[in-house]
Amino acid sequence: MKYNLPILAATAALLVGTAPMAALAQDMPGEGTTIRMGQATWDTGWFHAEIYSQLLEELGYEVDGPITLDNPPFYQSVAQGDLDLWVNGWFPLHDTYRPVFENGAELVGAVAKGGALEGYLVDAAAVEEFGIKTLADFKRDEVKEAFDRNGDGLADLVACPPGWGCEVNIEHHMDAYGLREHVNPIKAGYAASMADAVAAFQNGEHILFYTWTPNWTVNELVPGKHVMWIEVPEVNLPDMSLADAATMEGIEGCVADPCTLGFPANDIVPVANSAFLDENPAVEALLQEVAIPLSAIFEQNAAMNAGEDDIEMQASEWIKQNRESVDGWLEAARAAAE
Repeated sequence: MKYNLPILAATAALLVGTAPMAALAQDMPGEGTTIRMGQATWDTGWFHAEIYSQLLEELGYEVDGPITLDNPPFYQSVAQGDLDLWVNGWFPLHDTYRPVFENGAELVGAVAKGGALEGYLVDAAAVEEFGIKTLADFKRDEVKEAFDRNGDGLADLVACPPGWGCEVNIEHHMDAYGLREHVNPIKAGYAASMADAVAAFQNGEHILFYTWTPNWTVNELVPGKHVMWIEVPEVNLPDMSLADAATMEGIEGCVADPCTLGFPANDIVPVANSAFLDENPAVEALLQEVAIPLSAIFEQNAAMNAGEDDIEMQASEWIKQNRESVDGWLEAARAAAE
């Protein structure tokens, strides 16, 4: 058999030349694609958003943003395809936005499942002094007076800014428990309002506030030490199908066990445009794979509150420390793109 040596040589050269290109395409399935990413207005969600952003860049994607948005405009934008994703969904808290996004976007994977708590806290000294157990105790004149920091005759509650999912539940609670004439929900910027509450606590004043975990607040004001989770009089939610999840056992620093916090425990999850996921199977696979411990988010939030605000560096360091898991996630994403 005779071989055409020039043709064989040309073919070999072509194969050698394309091999690195094929490997590159496999390693960098996002090459040439830009992801328009959003992030929440609460800065406690920025750390894991940055982790996801850096992982997407390792797959070759160019990340535009993240752009910071309130819940309503994000869910509308991701449904319309103006944004591709964020990793700051809180469900079931954000179920109220499902009618806005469910026809164009979807939940995929989970940053952290369960353990993301919400509720009301009171300084421990006030719990002991006044025997505070539930929000209903704020109907008592002596309790209202002790928590009235602006002199309007109402107990001041650090609540949630307009547009946050927690604002819906807090407003519902104000009516459900008949607290409109007893409690003043403060809806200014949350971080500034909480900083003011922490300063008041340090000055010996009584404080009432809403918070969630993971959050720097429970590092600054530790439940069971500085403050206590208090209960609601009874579970009353806009969506009562979630009622069973609003009472939990083993909540450290609660006035009772089980503890009726009045908010269901949440999963922190990515939400992405469905058409974008169809076109980018590597992204969908990555979102399905990644999981970040709440303890890691809590640790970064505490450091950020202490002034260590280089989130890009903190995310990069976390990725480096968890390289084995990260490489497994990236391998799954690359395999999905083949």
